[in-house]
Amino acid sequence: MKFRLACVSLAFVLAGCAQTPSQPVVSAVAAPVPANVPSWQQGRPQDLASSTLAPHAGRLTAVPVAEIPVSSLKVPPGFKIELWAAGLPGVRAMSRTESGKVYAGTRGIGRVYEITDSGGQRTSRVLVDKLNQPAVTYHNGALYVMAIDKALRYDGIDRNPNAQPVDLTAQFKLPPEQHHNWKYIAFGPDGKLYVPFGAPCNICVPGDPYAQIRRYNADGSGMEVIARGVRNTQGFAWHPVTREMWFTDHGRDWMGDNMPEDELNRMTRAGQNFGFPFCHAGGIADRDIRRERPCDGVTLPVTTMGPHAAAMGVHFYTGSMFPAEYRNALFVARKGSWNRTQKFGYDVVVVRTDANGGNARIEPFVTGFLDTARDAFWGRPVYMLQMPDGSLLLSDEQMGAIYRISYAR
Repeated sequence: MKFRLACVSLAFVLAGCAQTPSQPVVSAVAAPVPANVPSWQQGRPQDLASSTLAPHAGRLTAVPVAEIPVSSLKVPPGFKIELWAAGLPGVRAMSRTESGKVYAGTRGIGRVYEITDSGGQRTSRVLVDKLNQPAVTYHNGALYVMAIDKALRYDGIDRNPNAQPVDLTAQFKLPPEQHHNWKYIAFGPDGKLYVPFGAPCNICVPGDPYAQIRRYNADGSGMEVIARGVRNTQGFAWHPVTREMWFTDHGRDWMGDNMPEDELNRMTRAGQNFGFPFCHAGGIADRDIRRERPCDGVTLPVTTMGPHAAAMGVHFYTGSMFPAEYRNALFVARKGSWNRTQKFGYDVVVVRTDANGGNARIEPFVTGFLDTARDAFWGRPVYMLQMPDGSLLLSDEQMGAIYRISYAR
């Protein structure tokens, strides 16, 4: 891995050169791993060198419908969850066109799917393949596809399934590192395209292009860095009333089973710093990259989302199908842990706050992907999409499936 250490190089620190209070102290644990070592092992301390913890392998082939145990999923009384589409290996974030087509990106498999609802039966095709971890969003009649090293726009694809992409890669000037640089993209209320650039490591002092959220004009011009200190956000949304951006952020690995927790953050103004790599979760100082007063100037989260939970997509509910108490409530999908001896997450929760975004309360909404008695999971929920009738679609990356959540009074 070729990430850069800003302000001070690791070699400089380890050589014992004089430090000033503004310079971080970087331990040997935060060094880059050799080229033949998986990047997820970076930051692992020596006392965990024999740990068997490792990222869970995804299923990258279609799962037969009969092998998707949707009946084991639990939702609150009055709600119903059912299989909506299957045969979509690695499906992640979704976006819907005016005619009702749903486009979805993937990560490990490199595909973008087009899903068509033909009178209660869903069919799909691969729109584009062999991209580097692409995400999608639909805006003003165009589908935007962004991978680590590619930005494409499909104009008029809702009417013309053979629309050819406009290559916008040069305009966006995408940085090359892959670790945590996979994308989630969305247009905000200001008409700008918001794009995250995660930290190119588990724990390091990242170079300037990384650990930040940017926004662009739709053509890739006018880039602004609107948030720093963001390790790995894979989901954001804007509050329907305040228009403030809320986003999840994954905590670092290899600091133990229970810390640091993932974050749910609220951006009240552009330019805020959310702490990485010095300050995590509710104010936890990093043990491997240290500085004086590590949480000074840091915007702390609205709430933490649990240890190694892999909090992913977020969605403010604005429909009328669900009961009134869900109006403007925030749904969060937690894909589930790997860097923890007992699994955590694998669910969808609802986060409720007061009018000022305080006093956050987390309530379960979809459970059953994880069997806690056996400490085993079968599905990994990742993103939600609200449909015109007020139902929610929920994607499951592990099963390559999409579920529909509805409510009947």
